[in-house]
Amino acid sequence: MLGMALLTTPAVVHADPVDQSKGRFEDKFRQLEGEAWPTPTDYRNAAGEPGYRYWQQKVDYRIRATLDEAGRSLTGSETVTYANNSPDTLRYLWLALDHNNYKRDSIAELTRTTAGKELSVGGVRRAKRMQTWEGGFNDLRVTDANGAPLPFTVVDSLLRIDLPQPLKSGESLSFSVSWTLPIPETRVVGGRSGYECFTKPGEDGNCLFLGAQWFPRLAVYSDYEGWHNKAFVGAGEFTLEFGDYDVELTVPADHIISATGELRNPEAVLTSVQQQRLAQARTASAPVYIVTPQEAAAAEGGKPSGTRTWHFTAGNVRDFAFASSRKFIWDAQGVKNADPAHPVVMAMSFYPKEARPLWDAYSTKSIAHTLKVYGDFAFPYPYPTAQSVNGPVGGMEYPMITFNGPRPIKDKKTGELTYTERAKYGLIGVVIHEVGHIWFPMAVNSDERQWTWMDEGLNSFIQFEAQKTWDKDFPRGRGEPREIREYMLSENQVPIMTNSESIMQFGNNAYGKPATALVILRETILGRETFDFAFKEYSRRWAFKRPTPYDFFRTMEEASGTDLDWFWRGWFYSTDHVDLELADIKKARINTRDPEIEKPWDKLQDDQKPDSLTSVRNTEPTVVETDPATRDFYDATDEFTPTVKAKKKYADAMKDADPELKEALAVKDSFYNFTFRNKGGLVMPVILKLDFTDGTSETVRIPAEIWRMNPAEAIWQYVTPKTLKQAEIDPLWETADTDVANNAFPRRIDPVTLSITDDEEASNRMKDMEMVVTPDGVKTQPQAKKAEEKK
Repeated sequence: MLGMALLTTPAVVHADPVDQSKGRFEDKFRQLEGEAWPTPTDYRNAAGEPGYRYWQQKVDYRIRATLDEAGRSLTGSETVTYANNSPDTLRYLWLALDHNNYKRDSIAELTRTTAGKELSVGGVRRAKRMQTWEGGFNDLRVTDANGAPLPFTVVDSLLRIDLPQPLKSGESLSFSVSWTLPIPETRVVGGRSGYECFTKPGEDGNCLFLGAQWFPRLAVYSDYEGWHNKAFVGAGEFTLEFGDYDVELTVPADHIISATGELRNPEAVLTSVQQQRLAQARTASAPVYIVTPQEAAAAEGGKPSGTRTWHFTAGNVRDFAFASSRKFIWDAQGVKNADPAHPVVMAMSFYPKEARPLWDAYSTKSIAHTLKVYGDFAFPYPYPTAQSVNGPVGGMEYPMITFNGPRPIKDKKTGELTYTERAKYGLIGVVIHEVGHIWFPMAVNSDERQWTWMDEGLNSFIQFEAQKTWDKDFPRGRGEPREIREYMLSENQVPIMTNSESIMQFGNNAYGKPATALVILRETILGRETFDFAFKEYSRRWAFKRPTPYDFFRTMEEASGTDLDWFWRGWFYSTDHVDLELADIKKARINTRDPEIEKPWDKLQDDQKPDSLTSVRNTEPTVVETDPATRDFYDATDEFTPTVKAKKKYADAMKDADPELKEALAVKDSFYNFTFRNKGGLVMPVILKLDFTDGTSETVRIPAEIWRMNPAEAIWQYVTPKTLKQAEIDPLWETADTDVANNAFPRRIDPVTLSITDDEEASNRMKDMEMVVTPDGVKTQPQAKKAEEKK
């Protein structure tokens, strides 16, 4: 393990401008400033907030698109207005064509890997579909404001427009793009959008369409990277520029649309009754059906004819997504909001009948809960609508709209739809998570493609808090320290500060570990009040701006008044794990120097030592016991008898003794010395619970700085008049300690339950397993696996 190596290997394993090559000491508390963090600038200052010269680009879109339901495709055109707020002159612009990852010659498609030994049914279906279907943007055409063609070049999932005239700082440019786009069948080829059709026997044959990354979007140009032109290859999500959107979507006349922004023409697409329901929902105390189950069922069985155009606008957003289907049931409820610009937020859910009765019970109410909790942690919800749409995407977020997957299942006996406890909590959790993303990163606009944890980790942290305030018995998930312990020991672990495309365990690394780190930072290290102030300050500073990790780290330190470099280094820059051991406790007392106290004490300690084995076995009377003549003065006294000389010497010494010395010698408290060992390498506070013989307990929270002189071992002292019975570190499992068996002293005997198997079952099991010796001890593994390894 890396953590153990750090304790035993003299070589320093990190780049450090301070020479620490002599000896084995490693400074876990050295500063990250100047070593791993970029130098502050006028754009991003040393306090972690936007500098006085901070800038970002602005991009506005006017989009017109048509859904071809039968052809499973979109046709669209857009007029883009690009404002160059940077201090630089731009000679070309980069646009993102993320759906190009579905092209057969894309980096994403050509670099797909496989385990080689197995192929799932889904894998077979995808492979066959990609032989006959190809996604990506087609029929691309780019023109200037006068309609003249502009030259462009497509590079994998990016498009470069070469400008006829350089775009200077402070100038704006308008141009147009048109395209066609095949829509992927999500459950076959995967992805964050697409369509799903209900064509199995007994189903109605209709489809759901989810539109995301469906139009060419301007890539980011930033102060810290310039053009963000890393290709989309699957994992790293979408960092974009803020702007205003005006979007018209033409769809079959019986479709219902959910989309980013506000609906501007309800009178053209909704019945008068549906419009009345929408107005009623704004002040309702519970969700109200805008489109009822009965109306959706009628649309499913009808004969579609003609089209309708839905008009949406959205201000200061970084993306636009939509969902369209005749199957949609729609419910909504107004939620009071602290943002004066949006005092009421319309929480809305769109779902097919296959999602009932789960969705109508929990989706919109989960949105409302999310608005409150995230508003308290960060800032009030900044938009007029918050929507949850059921479809083939398990969970994905866009401004004001989210795609969420959980559905009920059919009861095998009755055929009716019902839901399990797992599905219930799964839906609540995913709605909280995806709607929470509207804060991070849809408003606090971090770079998802470079630092996934900045949106997924921060969001999972607040999701954990929101789930705990939904139901105190909400199943433990990402954020609970005890749940991350196994991953902290994994050899397939990379530091949190790793690019999204290079993470081996995405869920644990980008979601679970950073969420856990922030829970520990809030509950154990800073305390709730201090943490909450700092986190809210970060959220406020970087709302509608583009933070980097260093801005987050610096803000949290500056606003909390706490040096946290050791914490970021251990949790975010290393793969060390937490394993603190309470190795030993020594009980000490003050030597009073008084022979009439010290000699009896010494005798008591000597009497507690066991006799030798020979003495125990010699049962016959000794000579001294049987012959009184052999006894003399020395048999009546021993080394533990206070002598007259010793008592006089003590009395004389105390006559002229310093008063402070006399006071110190009179202390009768016990001095307990605790030996703590850091076996995992990651320094953490030591939470020490003390149980005393009088039945009382006390918990002492020792800051992580206890490890600053020696990150491997520390001896700590505690003084008390009480008698200690038992001690334990991390009693509530709050630090993600990977081995709690070494936390108590004296060691506990832990209870386990043994399962009884019959002899035949045990024999068969042993035939399938063999014993192998590993560096961690003896383990078993299947013979088949061993044979394969030998090949």
